[in-house]
Amino acid sequence: MAAKRNTVTTQIPETPPEGTSLALDTRLSRHVESVIPKKRQEALKWYGWGYNDSQFYGQQGIICFKGDKYPLSGCELPSFTNWVKSKFNLDLDAKRTYPQLPETYPKPVQNAPFLNELRGCTKVEHSQEGVDRLVRSHGQTLNDIYSLWHNKFERIPDLVVWPRCHDEVVQLVRLAHKHNVMLLPFGGGTSVSGAVTCPQKEERMICVLDTSQMNRMLWLNRENLTVCFESGIVGQDLERVLREQGLTVGHEPDSYEFSTLGGWVATRASGMKKNVYGNIEDLVVRVRMVTPSGTLERECSAPRVSCGPDFNHIILGSEGTLGVITEVVLKVRPVPPVQRYGSLVFPDFEQGVLFMREVARRRCQPASVRLMDNEQFLFGQALKPEKSWLASCLDAIKQRYVTVWKGIDLTHICAATLLFEGEQKDVQRQEALIYEIAARYKGFPAGGQNGERGYLFTFVIAYIRDFALHQGIVAESFETSVPWDRCSLLCRCVKQRVVAECARHNIVHYTISARVTQTYDAGACIYFYFGFRYLNIPDPVEVFEAIEHCAREEILACGGSLSHHHGVGKIRSHWYRNAVTETGSALYSAAKQHLDPRNIFAAGNLLPALEKLKKPAATVATTPTAATAALKAKL
Repeated sequence: MAAKRNTVTTQIPETPPEGTSLALDTRLSRHVESVIPKKRQEALKWYGWGYNDSQFYGQQGIICFKGDKYPLSGCELPSFTNWVKSKFNLDLDAKRTYPQLPETYPKPVQNAPFLNELRGCTKVEHSQEGVDRLVRSHGQTLNDIYSLWHNKFERIPDLVVWPRCHDEVVQLVRLAHKHNVMLLPFGGGTSVSGAVTCPQKEERMICVLDTSQMNRMLWLNRENLTVCFESGIVGQDLERVLREQGLTVGHEPDSYEFSTLGGWVATRASGMKKNVYGNIEDLVVRVRMVTPSGTLERECSAPRVSCGPDFNHIILGSEGTLGVITEVVLKVRPVPPVQRYGSLVFPDFEQGVLFMREVARRRCQPASVRLMDNEQFLFGQALKPEKSWLASCLDAIKQRYVTVWKGIDLTHICAATLLFEGEQKDVQRQEALIYEIAARYKGFPAGGQNGERGYLFTFVIAYIRDFALHQGIVAESFETSVPWDRCSLLCRCVKQRVVAECARHNIVHYTISARVTQTYDAGACIYFYFGFRYLNIPDPVEVFEAIEHCAREEILACGGSLSHHHGVGKIRSHWYRNAVTETGSALYSAAKQHLDPRNIFAAGNLLPALEKLKKPAATVATTPTAATAALKAKL
C-alpha cells in the first residue's frame, strides 16, 4: 500500500516534567526525510497520479500492473481486461504512448521588486525552472490531467518558493502583499476540485508556495496525547513517524500517500477510519495560519473553549484563499493492538443501505465500513489477479453457494468492506454485533481477505484514471453527503440522470456506480464513479463536465450536499453562494477582505473573483429530469 520506508531523522522531545509546559513555539525537532523529494517529479508522475514506477499497462492484450508498492504489483489482470472490453467495447492499444514533457514553457511574468527583495532579504529557496513550475500548476481533476496531456495550459506559475518554517512564510506573505504578487499554497497537489489549479486569467506574477520543506514534528506531548506538525508533512510520513512512537492520528483519506496535513485542514478532509478517529475537524486542536493581516491562531490549546466563534473553523475549509497554514496541533491515539478486516454480502444495495443505517443508529460502526453497489462489486471482483486452478474451483463453489443456497442474484448483489481496530475483546464484541445486524438484512460474512483487498485496493484504483485516459476513456469520481431518508433515492436518481445524459450525448459505453463510504447519525457520504469511452467527441472533458454538472444538480435536488470532503474549489463554486446563502457568502467575503485586502490569495476557489468559470454546455438541462421527478414523487 505505502511507499518503501525511508529513514526518519526527526528527534522527538520527551514529555516535559510534571508541572512544566512545552511552548508551541519551541523548536526541538529536525526534518522528516520524506518519501516525496523536493523535486517531486523525480518520484511522482508529472502527467498524472502517483509514483513514477507504478502504473497499469497493456501487454499482449492483457492489462497488467507494475510497481512494488501495492498488492497488485507485477500482476496480470485478465478478468479486469475482460471487464474493460465488455463495458467499453475496447481492445487495448499497447502502441499508445504517454505524453512527454513539453520542450518549452510559458514565459514567466516577472515582478522585479519582489524578486529583488526575495533574493536579497530572505534565504527562501526558489526556482523559475519550467518543469518545477509546470508540476505545481495543477491538481488531479480530469480537466487538469487532460490539459497537461494536450499542453493546454496558457498560464502556469511564474515562481516556486520552498519556505522552511513559519517565519519564512511570514516573510513571503509580507513581500507578496507589498508587491502585489499572487500566492498559491501548494501541498501534495492531490486536489480533485481545481483548488490548486493555476488561475488562467491572472495577470500578476503567480508564486507557488510549496510547503513540502515544512514537514517537522515540532513537539509531542504523550500525557495530553497531542502533537504539533508543520503543515507540509505528507500523510504517510506523518503516520510513519508517529507509529515509531506507538501512536497514530488515524486520518487516512484515499490520497493519504501524497496529500499533506495542511491540505487536509484547508479542505476539511475526511478519512476512511473517521468512525474511530474522527474527521479532520475532530482531530484538530489548534491551527496556525499566516495572512497578509497577521497570523491567525487560537492562543489556548485546551481541549475545548467557549470563547466566541471558533477561528479554527475560519481556517478549516478556506482552500488557500485566506492565507497559508503553517502548523497544526492534532490529537493522537495509541496504535490499536488488533486490526482485523472483514466483508459482507447483501442481496441488493437497498438492503445494504438499511444495514448501514442500523449500524449508524446503534453507533457501533467499526473503524471503516463501506458499501459498494453491484457495479462496483463486479468491478472489484474483476480487479482480482489471475488465480490458480484450485483457487478458481473454490471461487466457483463460493459462487454456487451464494447463488443457489443463498438465492442471491449476481446482477443485484452488493458488498461491504469492514475494518475493525481496538483491543482484542472489543474487536470480537464489535464483530459479533456487526454480523448480527447484517443477518437481519439478509447479509452474511464473506471473509477477511476480501475485506482487506477492498480496503487496500482503494490506493491502487486511483491509477486507473490515467490508464483509462490513455485508452480513450474519461473517468472521475465525485461525492456528496445526504440524510439517511434520501440515501437510496439519491443514488438511484443520480444514476438515472447520468444514464439519460449519456443517451442525449450519444454515449453508448459508460459506467456509473456508487458506494456509501462514511456513516453518521443523520446521514452518509456517497461516492460516485463515472466514466465513458469517447468516440467522435472533439472535447470529451467538456462533455464529461456537463454531465457531471447535471449529476450535481440532481444531488442537490435530492437533498445532498455540495461536497462531503473534496471541497468546493473552482469546479463547484457555481453553487457555493446558494449553498451558504447570500448572507453566508457576504460573511466569507468580509473575512477575505479583512485578512487579504489585496487578494493575493486569488486561487479563485469558493467565490471566484478574477475569472468567470466555464459554464456547462448550453444544451444541458440543469433541473431534474421528468423521470427522476416522478420517481421522487412515487417514493
